[in-house]
Amino acid sequence: MNETTRTPAAAEQAAGHPDDIARRVVSRCRQLGLGQDEVAARAGMSPRYLGQLLDFGPGFDPGAVFRLARVLGVSRADLVEGRADAPPGRAPGAARARMLRLTEQECWDRLGTHGVGRLALPGERFPLVLPVNYTVDGTTVAYRTADFGAAAAAVGDGVAFEVDRIDEHRSSGWSVLLGGRAERVQDPEAERRLVELAVGEPWAGGHRTLWIRVVPESVTGRVVGPAGGRGGGGRGGGGGGA
Repeated sequence: MNETTRTPAAAEQAAGHPDDIARRVVSRCRQLGLGQDEVAARAGMSPRYLGQLLDFGPGFDPGAVFRLARVLGVSRADLVEGRADAPPGRAPGAARARMLRLTEQECWDRLGTHGVGRLALPGERFPLVLPVNYTVDGTTVAYRTADFGAAAAAVGDGVAFEVDRIDEHRSSGWSVLLGGRAERVQDPEAERRLVELAVGEPWAGGHRTLWIRVVPESVTGRVVGPAGGRGGGGRGGGGGGA
């Protein structure tokens, strides 16, 4: 069958590969904090049928795909074809939105799911804010940089470290802010531990062997989203420092 004679079902199958759709469903379930069995029940199907739907793609049961998209809070086109996210902050706020404070443990739980944050440190004329890959080690975060790099904070510098997650589609998200002091890691055993904890190499590349630890004196966080949920969930990989 050539391109001009392809049936509508075949064309849709090409637009939305089952593997891609399955990944979107799994990712969205994690964002919403829902199990796939619960999602299946809300969409009026059994978990086994949901598995078949993900295996065979949107042409298998278009009506079931529509119900699944509605339960996941996305459009059918977004589920089948994917979507290019708009720049953050352009979507309208959620209806009946509310903001809650995170406990310190909830802050650390969220810090452990991500690998890129923003470091604020003193500058010559004004504070510098730099994105860095990071690793969580107990109740501290650490990152790698070059000995004389812009992120090479001096021992004792007052610094802040921020990580956030935004769900543009749901107009929700969370942020965690640490305030504390910078320490340079010079103990070989501590360096080896951080290397083992790191998931990847610094994105910026280059020779970055200096580990700097942020020892927090305060840990605060907020979550904003629709009333009735904690908002802005989702898990990601840990980082390797930059």
